Amino acid sequence: QVQLVESGGGLVQPGGSLRLSCAASGRIFSINAMGWYREAPGKQRELVALSTSGSNTIYADSVKGRFTIFRDNAENTVALRMNDLEPEDTAVYYCNAHGILTGFSSFNSWGQGTQVTVSS
Repeated sequence: QVQLVESGGGLVQPGGSLRLSCAASGRIFSINAMGWYREAPGKQRELVALSTSGSNTIYADSVKGRFTIFRDNAENTVALRMNDLEPEDTAVYYCNAHGILTGFSSFNSWGQGTQVTVSS
């Protein structure tokens, strides 16, 4: 019903920066929240940053002050600027969006994931 296409990611040295982007398409009536999660090997998927429909933002404690989420409601896109990256940030990053379809049913969609590797 709703497709999320991610871009960005890759290999970066500690202290470097990356930008992830995600675009949502499909029968979207409204999006309540868009955000980013990550899953490191052997760990559960965790919230990284979230932007709600009220323009509120939520960050994991581990990324506060280093990551910034940007959302464009008109374009149904969300981006994540990641600065001062650490090896502990290495993970597969997933875009997520949930909201209402044009038929007024709800949706909760995930992107395919993009690898971020922080290593020297």
